[in-house]
Amino acid sequence: MSENDIFEMDSVCDTEELEGDTELGMIDEEVVYPEEFLPTYHSIKEGTRIIKTQLAEFNNKPDSLFFNDGVRRIDFILVYEDEDKKEYEKRHTFQRRKRRREYFEASLMKMGVELEATQSVIDEKLMFVKVHMPWEVLCTYAEVLHIKLPIQPNDLSSRPSPWRHFSCITKHFYPNEELISKETEYFTAPFEKDRLDYFYIKDKDVFFTPSMRSRMAYYILSRAPYEIRGNIKKFGITKLLDGGVYKAAYPLHDCRFNVRSTEEGCPNERFLLYEEWAHPKSFYKMQPLDLIRKYYGEKIGIYFAWLGFYTIMLTMAAAVGLGCFIYGYKTQETSTWSKEVCDPEIGGNIVMCPQCDRFCNYWRLNTTCESSKKLCIFDNYGTLVFAVFMSIWVTLFLEFWKRYQAELEYEWDTVEFLEQEEPPRPEYEAKCIYERKNPVTGVKEKVPYTACGRCVRVSIGMGTVLFWILLILASIVAIIVYRLAVFFAFSKKLRNQDLKQLEPLKEYVTPQMATAVTASLISFVVIMILNILYERVAIWITDFELPRTKTDYENSLTLKMFLFQFVNYYSSCFYIAFAKGKAVSYPGQPVYLLGKYRNEECDPGGCLFELTTQLAIIMGGKAIWNNIQEVLLPWLKNLIFRYCTRVASEKVIPRWEQDYQLQPVSKLGLFYEYLEMVIQFGFVTLFVASFPLAPVLALVNNLFEIRVDAWKITTQFRRVMPEKAQHIGAWQPILQGVAILAVATNAMIIAFTSDMIPRLVYYWSFSVYPYGDHSNNTMEGYIDSSLSIFNTSDFSKSSVPATESGLITTCRYRDFRYPPGHPRQYEHNVYYWHVVAAKMAFIIVVEHIVYLTKFILSYMIPDVPYAVKEQIKREKYLTQVILHETNLKLVTKRLKPVDEESVNDPEVKLAMEELELDF
Repeated sequence: MSENDIFEMDSVCDTEELEGDTELGMIDEEVVYPEEFLPTYHSIKEGTRIIKTQLAEFNNKPDSLFFNDGVRRIDFILVYEDEDKKEYEKRHTFQRRKRRREYFEASLMKMGVELEATQSVIDEKLMFVKVHMPWEVLCTYAEVLHIKLPIQPNDLSSRPSPWRHFSCITKHFYPNEELISKETEYFTAPFEKDRLDYFYIKDKDVFFTPSMRSRMAYYILSRAPYEIRGNIKKFGITKLLDGGVYKAAYPLHDCRFNVRSTEEGCPNERFLLYEEWAHPKSFYKMQPLDLIRKYYGEKIGIYFAWLGFYTIMLTMAAAVGLGCFIYGYKTQETSTWSKEVCDPEIGGNIVMCPQCDRFCNYWRLNTTCESSKKLCIFDNYGTLVFAVFMSIWVTLFLEFWKRYQAELEYEWDTVEFLEQEEPPRPEYEAKCIYERKNPVTGVKEKVPYTACGRCVRVSIGMGTVLFWILLILASIVAIIVYRLAVFFAFSKKLRNQDLKQLEPLKEYVTPQMATAVTASLISFVVIMILNILYERVAIWITDFELPRTKTDYENSLTLKMFLFQFVNYYSSCFYIAFAKGKAVSYPGQPVYLLGKYRNEECDPGGCLFELTTQLAIIMGGKAIWNNIQEVLLPWLKNLIFRYCTRVASEKVIPRWEQDYQLQPVSKLGLFYEYLEMVIQFGFVTLFVASFPLAPVLALVNNLFEIRVDAWKITTQFRRVMPEKAQHIGAWQPILQGVAILAVATNAMIIAFTSDMIPRLVYYWSFSVYPYGDHSNNTMEGYIDSSLSIFNTSDFSKSSVPATESGLITTCRYRDFRYPPGHPRQYEHNVYYWHVVAAKMAFIIVVEHIVYLTKFILSYMIPDVPYAVKEQIKREKYLTQVILHETNLKLVTKRLKPVDEESVNDPEVKLAMEELELDF
């Protein structure tokens, strides 16, 4: 049977309704089903009676986390609609779902899981199935998942905090220790069911934390079979949710977020997280990362740890960026070249050439006075220093994050969380129809595709991604055409002296500024629309590729989404920074895009301020839009849901039904949170030379982002499925790649986008002899030297202004060319080649210095702190010692004193062989 046939059968079985006579659990006689086809989990044999879930009435305990007996803890909740409560004429269409559900629940009970169903208080059609994991089942799957559990309290003294002498001040910035006490640290080892004696078990009921129990429950739910048809075994809660068999599946919150529970056995961790972390009043406090990790799992914990660390590091960058901005603001009035632009005797007498054909007019340079002053705020020597500083900052951020991450890996027992410990995704296992030899273990294993099939899948995926990237580039070209098409209209309107209503704004609104702002707004709208479309495409491609593990799936999706977002968000910025105004030639021979649209020119001071405007609009608009999505949408959805399902106030709603009213967690979890922050990281680093306030905006946004995300997952969403994670995954190399690229982009922005290098060349070379008339180095006369002269009689017929005045014989344009009448008129002059050489030298020198500094810092700062290395060694040593001692105790208990006769006893030999095998 081909792969396509299998996939077709799979889709048919998922969608057909009561076709054929095959019952659930009944295996076709004609097809021999291989046991190793899927994970070897229990399935119901043919003819076996299906055990149904036990029903129980709600016991009117709204905050109870247990079955009705008050002993068995609820580890997971399944929700479905009872088909028997539906209308009679529609009831038959739901019988297939009912049989699948009954088969699935019978499979769970056969695997040792205990179930109890309770009818909804609000809607009698809804049924809530409570899932409990008994001790034996927990021990079995803790070993399967290699969960590390305590073996002995940590006897190593912790390093004293450098802030301990200021504890009277710092204590106000940490969570209340009376509410959230510091947990005891333990040395841990992977759990083994047969060696319970050497684990630190005080109470079996709390040995496995609720998040561990939920994680193991979900592992079983994801692999329990629900149907066998022909030679296809179907399994997993994910497909049942997609097919409507169940409406929801989630672990329980332990209490209401704003009310402390009085139920016995409730730790009230959700309430503590809200009070000390998610509540707006706690915005200034450090995050309780250990409690976050304990309640939500390591994956959520590592995200908030990274976000908090990134935000703390941003404070330094924001302080320096704000200082650079203040320096530029204070010196804008003293800038010599800006004064010349605004001077009526200098800038007022300089007539600039039209910047578009026919409909644009001549204009005076001093009309850009206000924009030149604004440009001084961002285009100054402080910006150069700040760009170099940010290149060093990003290296320090990444290196210190690695160290902090290593500490968290040890504290959270993820040091040895290897890929082979991560189980395959159920979607991957369901398609395994081919066999291959594992290159590592040498054991035959099932895979869903051949090597050729994988190449086809990857090729289709890459081709689709490339198509969408080209689509983005096409949209950028369309926006460029828009800019070119409307620029002449703005020029005609804003230069028209008869337009009285805009008179107060003429000093501030220039054609370039109006075009830049409107194009930026349109670009932002296009970006958001393409994001929505591509998101679904990227998920479809990744699903089609069938990655083996969830980590592989997320890494593959991460790369696709980031490539798309990189082009989507940054392409317009790259155009303004490195393309606009670079290929315009001179007024007598302009360059045209598509043979029709005359290429854009920059302001006389360059395109830097336009790049700043683009960054501010996209960064600000993105932050506002994301916060609206993250705060308002979940809140409104929950409000509408509660309104539609409102009940009388006297009714008591159980804990599981309260959670059902919350928003479901996205399948991709934290993916979009990471993506949002990494895109922001790119704005902060890639183009920071043009916008020193980018770190300030990022810092303010992140202070809100941390609390918004905390508030959202604590109050508006169902409890997140706890997952293991060692680090931030594929985002780490992406951040490193952005950091490397940032050095080059900032160096090129200063060299090619700003006007700093031409000003420095003029100051040191062309203001004095032999090129200049001044006796000392000065910036006086720079504006005149940076604007070339053009004879208006040299306009081509298609470019000559329609309102040409015979009084204007020459005009100026931004370039370094010989004047008319010169033997080499309109060719680049010596000033131009000096500037080009200086720009290239600047890029090479700055890049080499910064890259060398980054390399030295990376080498000098170890990724793993020395104290963590020592603790890891100590833990491994203790694990070996305790294992050895435990085996000796077992042998001692089982054996009498060894004598010549007992040495030959088979039981003695067996015990001694076991001891030798362990070492």
